[in-house]
Amino acid sequence: MAEPTHPRPSAPDELGFESIVYEKAPPRATITLNRPEVLNAFDFRMLRELARACEDASWDDEIRVVVVTGAGRAFCVGADLKSWAADYLGEPREYWKWFGAFKDMHDRLREIGKPTIARVNGIAVGGGNELQMACDLAVMVEDAFIRHVGLEHGSVPAGGATQWLPILVGDRRAREIILLCDEIPAAQAADWGLVNRAVPAAELDAVVDEWVEKLARKLPQTTRYAKQQLNWWRDLSWHETVGHARDWLALSMLGDEAQTAVRKFLERE
Repeated sequence: MAEPTHPRPSAPDELGFESIVYEKAPPRATITLNRPEVLNAFDFRMLRELARACEDASWDDEIRVVVVTGAGRAFCVGADLKSWAADYLGEPREYWKWFGAFKDMHDRLREIGKPTIARVNGIAVGGGNELQMACDLAVMVEDAFIRHVGLEHGSVPAGGATQWLPILVGDRRAREIILLCDEIPAAQAADWGLVNRAVPAAELDAVVDEWVEKLARKLPQTTRYAKQQLNWWRDLSWHETVGHARDWLALSMLGDEAQTAVRKFLERE
């Protein structure tokens, strides 16, 4: 698709997405990660499509709220390690490019200028938790969990977790989540402030609908600036660290530790 000549929204079917489903039903836009066969793990195409969908939603004045969710039984389990093993292990220059797409996706989402809701329909692991943390509000099914496993797989979770977990849950809990790699059940995540609410699956959409209705009634320009101010601490921690993380993680793809960990994980599948 040719680049647009003006910041004008498009119909979702004109965008040609393959790894996500993008729907608009004003005042709501819904972005659904759509790789259920790999639990909605990120590949390069998905990252690019997420960024483009966020850009389109930011341009559409009829859209007042954006909902992010996953297809199937998971919200998102972060990076696709099979893709990493094939394309990025031992290839720091290629990983650096991949992480650039990851960073761009996060920036487009956080800077969308509209309230965003994470509809966490299943487990959120690694980058999946970083994705839901990048949203303004999050509601999670009560039988799911959040987990970070980067320290077991040779990847520091510096695409949001190291920056934002201390802000959301406090320093000690952030260290517990990242260093121990334990599952955080949905109820505990809600108690810690990692998500806003944990609910039975049957109530998930009702909560999302209620929030969309409330948010859509708010003044859009005032809401956009309030969100900009609320993002100050998150943006400060993100921009001060993410460029360094991108370079360090790229170089770590050359090391035995990361390569051995990823290959051992794939052998267990």
